[in-house]
Amino acid sequence: MTFLNSILNQSKKHDFPFDHWEYNNALSKECVEEIIKANIPDVSKHNLNYDGTRAIDGGAAEFREGIASGGKAIKFRCFVTKENASQFPSLVKFINELQSKAVTETISKMINKDLNNSYVRVEVICDREGFWLKPHCDIKEKLMSGLIFVNKTGESEDLGTDFYNEKLKKVKTVPYKHNYGYLFTSGPNTWHGMEKKKIVKERRCIQINYVTFQTDWKVE
Repeated sequence: MTFLNSILNQSKKHDFPFDHWEYNNALSKECVEEIIKANIPDVSKHNLNYDGTRAIDGGAAEFREGIASGGKAIKFRCFVTKENASQFPSLVKFINELQSKAVTETISKMINKDLNNSYVRVEVICDREGFWLKPHCDIKEKLMSGLIFVNKTGESEDLGTDFYNEKLKKVKTVPYKHNYGYLFTSGPNTWHGMEKKKIVKERRCIQINYVTFQTDWKVE
């Protein structure tokens, strides 16, 4: 179990500016290939601008609360679902691992939240030049949040996620290193985002959430 091995043996807890864990080598080579090859539309070619949220222009706020009708946003987001599972066989196996008791019990102890009756949500992400994400705290429905970076194009490590203190001053950047991830649980003052930075080609990663609202992937 690649993810579990990473969390148990290649992770480190940090408590600044809030509790979070960074970890290495959680993705198989096959998962990495599927993330790289995922076809995600380029926002700039559709006369849209990044607006500091993942919903992008035209995305209804309700989308971020788990309602799957996000206006234009839905076209630019690639969630792994049972409908498109055939495109992502290795990522489905990865999701199955995230659904397992071995993983959910481990994460539950780490973040001190019960993941029983939760659901897994995985999104393949490809951010391009112009992307930014304003400082925000995740909605309470996200029991666990995190990204795993896929940096096979030599992008700057500075393209990782920025963490902020309660005064919204940037105090840390999780490095954008290949097959390197982080996780934390939602809560007050878990401010994170990404400043406007130079993306030469693309910023690929996957977002992993355990959520309280329904997805195709219920925890076992």
